[in-house]
Amino acid sequence: MAKEPTFENALAFASDLIRIPGLPGAEGEVARRVREEMEALDLDDVRVDATGNVIGIARGRGDAPSVLLNCHLDVVAEGDPDAWEIPPFSGVVKDGFLHGRGAMDIKGQLALQTYAVAALKGKAPGDVIAAHTVMEERGGLGMKLLLESGLRPGAVVIGEATRGDVCIGHRGRAEVEVVISGLAGHASAPDRAHNALDLLGDVLAATRELAGALPEDPVLGRSTAVATSVDVLPSSRNVIPDMVVVTLDWRILPEDDDEVLLERMRTALALCLPTVPDGFGVEVRMAAEAQRTYTGLEVERNMFSPGFLMEADHPMVTAAARAVGRRDAPVAPATVRPWTFATDGGWTCGVFGIPTLGFGPGEERYAHTNRERLDVEEAAWAFSRHGPLILAMQEALAAR
Repeated sequence: MAKEPTFENALAFASDLIRIPGLPGAEGEVARRVREEMEALDLDDVRVDATGNVIGIARGRGDAPSVLLNCHLDVVAEGDPDAWEIPPFSGVVKDGFLHGRGAMDIKGQLALQTYAVAALKGKAPGDVIAAHTVMEERGGLGMKLLLESGLRPGAVVIGEATRGDVCIGHRGRAEVEVVISGLAGHASAPDRAHNALDLLGDVLAATRELAGALPEDPVLGRSTAVATSVDVLPSSRNVIPDMVVVTLDWRILPEDDDEVLLERMRTALALCLPTVPDGFGVEVRMAAEAQRTYTGLEVERNMFSPGFLMEADHPMVTAAARAVGRRDAPVAPATVRPWTFATDGGWTCGVFGIPTLGFGPGEERYAHTNRERLDVEEAAWAFSRHGPLILAMQEALAAR
């Protein structure tokens, strides 16, 4: 007999998931447990793709456009376990909260979404898909490859925390590197070397110049850029370095792409460092990373997560807001707003053009902290709103 799609069972499933660590590239045991639960819920066509994403479908009673519900399988590292009030992989419910790494980013919501999909089997006017992806915390490789494989739902619901609001977009994120090159030498003879650190101040000044001139979106806010790390090579303290790599965390607007970002940084550098001294070089490039999924797939890719923005008056958005309502005022539509952080919605909507919104319990301020928790009462309310939300989205899409 299939497991009943109740909130209590979903909460127990969430606790199980929290007890399984799963950093980006090491989500295999999490994926195994998710697949097991999808099969226990009697979802259709349950599978794990070559990338490691886990997919299951609740077949609908008609041919309305499908809706895909998505969370990610990976979590960030827990840091010092002793700094947690409650152990990070306990998954316990205490004082009305589910605690642990992933409680609200995003294993709690993953459990709720999976159970909400199962509850709609044979009831929704179209198929409802649960697709939980890998590597979201490192740029969304799982979602990118899932969509490139040909999956094209009519709409997507991202389960990142919204505290019950309907989110319609966010800035994207890119990592840009400025590489200063010189000539290494022994620290006892600096006149024989070209110290790459000599130009670090100019690069940091250019970063500040860049940050002060970035554009602003009336909904998403300003694009921001800030230097977040400096790597010095060689790293020995008695060697004059011939390379310094400054990494920028750049929160980008939906229209930004690699070439736009690189040209903006080069322009800022030209203002602060109009002439590169002899013996030195300065290069601006996108940061790249060799990524390997737990299934063994290897990809070299730029660290770029696109942004997106849906129109607040899009028929699907307004229908969703009405269907969700507000926890403190059920007859009022949900608040419609953007997220402050990036999600896989940048791929679904920003790149592939699929109407996308966000809905889930949880407070953004707990993300990536050692106080991570999910309010159980809020989670129960959000679980009850998933059915009306999905039905409203499918009806709005079918009417277009």
